[in-house]
Amino acid sequence: MWWVQVKVSDLEGKVVGLFFGANWYPPCRGFTQMLVGIYEELKSSVPQQFEIVYVSSDEDLDAFNGFYGTMPWLAIPFSDLETKKALNRKYEVEGIPCLIMLQPDGSKEDATIRDGVELLYRYGIQAYPFSKERLEELHEQEREKRENQTLTNLLANNHRGYVLGQNGRIQVPIASLVGKTIGLYFSAEWCVPCVKFTPKLISIYHKIKQELSEMRSEEDFEIVLVSHDRDQASFDSYYSTMPWLALPFGDPEIKNLARHFDVQGIPCLVIIGPNGKTITCHGRNLINLYQENAYPFTGEKVEQLEKQLTEEAKGLPRLVRHEGHRHELNLVSDGNGGGPFICCVCDEQGSNWAYQCLECGYEVHPRCVTNAC
Repeated sequence: MWWVQVKVSDLEGKVVGLFFGANWYPPCRGFTQMLVGIYEELKSSVPQQFEIVYVSSDEDLDAFNGFYGTMPWLAIPFSDLETKKALNRKYEVEGIPCLIMLQPDGSKEDATIRDGVELLYRYGIQAYPFSKERLEELHEQEREKRENQTLTNLLANNHRGYVLGQNGRIQVPIASLVGKTIGLYFSAEWCVPCVKFTPKLISIYHKIKQELSEMRSEEDFEIVLVSHDRDQASFDSYYSTMPWLALPFGDPEIKNLARHFDVQGIPCLVIIGPNGKTITCHGRNLINLYQENAYPFTGEKVEQLEKQLTEEAKGLPRLVRHEGHRHELNLVSDGNGGGPFICCVCDEQGSNWAYQCLECGYEVHPRCVTNAC
């Protein structure tokens, strides 16, 4: 395969991104797809001011050719190992994908941005020209948006003042949700953890709604699906299983919400309070830990639940045997060797108290121990 040679001097005066990646690492492939879209948009608007150079960690020339063939930018030749090693050392690259952004005046000490991957996931094309000044502007905009955050300015735009209900058959005014506790559920049908978590969330949703109804409380709880599905058919299929509301598929506010709440992965459940302010971005973890008791997800409620767990743990056996593991399990907490963990039975996050194998690190929620003695 033949590539066109470009002089290094042609990059002078441009913002240059050094993209460290490899075909064999799936996150690099995913990031590359997003980066191509941003690159092509910038090249159409500021063609003489921006460029990307691929610094490959591919395993062989065929792998390099195949992966680089999906990229519209420049690359260090695969055979130029010394330059690639020197760039990795100079910028202390510890993992991939990595995007180092260089300003035209590289002599300034603060002219290098090292967290380009995170910036693009968070801000997209808005981060251009990737300068310290631009990032400060974006951070200030975020601060102002958080301070002025309301449910309406989160969910509505100039073309839409509603969300979908009854599996997309009706339009529910966003104004009717003001004053409620709202869960923004970032999810997608293609995501295996999402598909596993959604039935649990449906059950918890119904229990919270039922309890509020029985209490005849003036409070109310609702969930809005923020879909990351890849096409309308997938969205329709997935949303048809859910009893709550949804933003329309492909709505521009979906990306804005993901950036605003810095959603790094799905499923993610962000809880918005009755005043329109964010209560927590860790609603999924709270549901896993406390089920319907997590409502209304406030710091005060979580503190109360943690104290309750501590009291309940006093009555738990210190050692147990579990049908899913061959060693004895020890009861541990944050203060004696425990901490955040992924339960080996239900695959969901836990914290505070756990049964842990001191020999191999196997950990389970106390409630998931079904054969204790």
